[in-house]
Amino acid sequence: MPDQITSAADWRSTVSSNAVVVADFYADWCGPCKMIAPHFQSLANKYAKPRKIAFVKVNVDNQGEVAQQYGVRAMPTFLILHNGSVIKTIQGANPPALTSAVEAAIKLAGPGAVGGSSFSSGGQRLGGTPVGGQRVGSGQRVARPISWDINQLVNAVLSFLGLYFVSLLSLDPYKSAEASRFNKKNPPAAAKPATGPGGRPAGRATFKTLNDLGSE
Repeated sequence: MPDQITSAADWRSTVSSNAVVVADFYADWCGPCKMIAPHFQSLANKYAKPRKIAFVKVNVDNQGEVAQQYGVRAMPTFLILHNGSVIKTIQGANPPALTSAVEAAIKLAGPGAVGGSSFSSGGQRLGGTPVGGQRVGSGQRVARPISWDINQLVNAVLSFLGLYFVSLLSLDPYKSAEASRFNKKNPPAAAKPATGPGGRPAGRATFKTLNDLGSE
């Protein structure tokens, strides 16, 4: 936010305590002064730094002594001072010219006048590897182990070959493949117990009835 100059002494103090001073000489009755005022305030909000770069407003009707000191006769007039000396004068409401002059003057204020110090490092990923891909120190990148599941590989190959041959030898390959026991979508068939005479399970002792004896 621009500071309002309230006296000649205030002006001298501001000029002596800042490397760069950007002054807006205006009048309350000046239409162009009101038009460019928001732009001047925007520049002040962006570039002003305490004890380094000051943006001030000087009302020519109230601070005639300061205006006469610099020969200000038209409003608005912008003066840019570096180490107490005027290095640029801009007359009229010309935002591009004002912006260009301010940006050029900011560079005269020295290092750190614009923004903060930048980081020289490109950053690092987790594990200490820089974003650029170089290793840090003598450490090695962590490689992801590669694991092979032989059983899954064999089963996949057998399933594929089984479906292929069943489909190849069938009159209706699609239905054969769909019903094949090699299709993973089909649950494995439950093993049926062996049966003996009369449908009885084999391997178990059977007890004959009177009908069985009569038929022998």
